[in-house]
Amino acid sequence: MTKSKQVRIGVVGFGEWGPNHVRNLARLPNTKVMGVADPRMERLQAARQQFKGIHTFRTHKELLDAVPIDALIVATPTSTHAEIVRTALEANIHVLCEKPLCLDLQEGRDLVQLARSKLLVLMVGHVFLFNAGILKLHQLIQDKEVGTVLYLTCRRTNLGPIREDVNAVWDLASHDVAIANYLLGGLPREVSAVGQAYLRQNLQDVAFVTLTYPKDVLVHFHVSWLDPVKVREITVVGDRKMVTWNDLSPLEPVRIHDKGVIRERHYTDFSQFQLLTREGDATIPRIRIEEPLLVQDRYFVAALKGQGKCLSDGVFALDVMKVLVAIDRSIAAGGTPVSLESGCE
Repeated sequence: MTKSKQVRIGVVGFGEWGPNHVRNLARLPNTKVMGVADPRMERLQAARQQFKGIHTFRTHKELLDAVPIDALIVATPTSTHAEIVRTALEANIHVLCEKPLCLDLQEGRDLVQLARSKLLVLMVGHVFLFNAGILKLHQLIQDKEVGTVLYLTCRRTNLGPIREDVNAVWDLASHDVAIANYLLGGLPREVSAVGQAYLRQNLQDVAFVTLTYPKDVLVHFHVSWLDPVKVREITVVGDRKMVTWNDLSPLEPVRIHDKGVIRERHYTDFSQFQLLTREGDATIPRIRIEEPLLVQDRYFVAALKGQGKCLSDGVFALDVMKVLVAIDRSIAAGGTPVSLESGCE
């Protein structure tokens, strides 16, 4: 695909995220949404009212048969992802699929291999990788501003929305797994987790997860659909500085805390160290805020034109899935640690 050619895109799913994709794609140059598919007539009516002249279809197959497209955005429930993505790839169509890629690791591998064999872009919507605050955290870690990372804590809670086809781990913790893998540059060695299904059987709505990354970096998640307060927070603790990220604070999402622990020689015994806390200033770095979904969709369109690397490609998405599978196994085993170094098949 040439840089100047118009990119023709279809969107499957017009629920929570589909309308936002259509809105953002309309803002991108040389990009046109050719049609929207959704099985619910009321959602198709909403699409026609919101976006005048847009073509609507009941299924993704109807859309693929009716209009010429270069790429498809899949914004449907997770349980439907594999079939829709496979159909598009087999038709030589690039795909951006909302996270997670699918529910089965082998299916995910097959999709990644299919895209690779056809030289197609397969991108997965781990949207927080395009969040300005998370990008700043990544920069601070890469630039050694925090020193050596010791641990991260993540809290992602709210009262709903409650999914019907996946648990809170696959819905909420998938964000934090993607963020942690991105910030720390790889997969954890081991996973331990506990969770409970209070609202419906076999779909955990709350989970507490601990991941152990190389160099003994600990990451802890608390995710829940059953919480009175909406929270989207991450704390990064380094041996030089500490950083907090609050996604619900758009004016100052990142704060750098010049705090830490120093070792001082004890006065009475020179062979011993005394640990003392160091209190410094908190600073708020200047961050250019932009809608993460718009940034993500722009990356996708650029990747279709060969302009840059696809940040959250199928391989990255498979690594996230491996961690999610390990978390589910640990929960099923009552918190028993599950190793990823030996493979999580």
